[in-house]
Amino acid sequence: MRYTTQFLLSAMAESQFPTLRQPEIAFLGRSNVGKSSLLNALVGEKAAKVSSTPGRTRAINFFLVLDERRTARMILADLPGYGFAKISKSISAEWPKFIEPYMLEREELKLCICLVDSNIAPQESDLQLIEFLRNAGRAFVVVATKADRLSGNERTRNLAALKKGLGVEKILAVSAKTSYGLKELWARMEEVGAAGIGE
Repeated sequence: MRYTTQFLLSAMAESQFPTLRQPEIAFLGRSNVGKSSLLNALVGEKAAKVSSTPGRTRAINFFLVLDERRTARMILADLPGYGFAKISKSISAEWPKFIEPYMLEREELKLCICLVDSNIAPQESDLQLIEFLRNAGRAFVVVATKADRLSGNERTRNLAALKKGLGVEKILAVSAKTSYGLKELWARMEEVGAAGIGE
């Protein structure tokens, strides 16, 4: 199915979060992991701004996803990157205060896409994020970006190292440049959209 997106709003306070009752999917990752590029590749347009300086996003940017009939299906939430925040003991202690209520209390948040770089070893900050989501009881998928930069053998080896280092059973490799893995990621996102908010 072909989707389009429209920018909804940028929120820097809980009171500014969208009031639409659509399932939300949050994209999280270090500031240089290629989050904006992946979002743009998923929607087929320049929805998220790609900055040459990582870490520029300070608000949560919300995008409404519409199907071919212009029916709202889901909302994508682009969260600030955390790699340049010098995370120490926990991500929640370092992120702006409006992010913690979103991650812990937002009823509409149904899936978190945790982005890691397929080209580098597991990072402590990524492990902290996954532990944060587990403790919060949030559903998440670990997605390894920039897979086009690796050969088949390198990809297999790096994904195995990421699985072990992050303590997860499955990682989906994707490439914003070649669209590798995007169909599989969309399938998981569509499951969330089809399920709706629930009771």
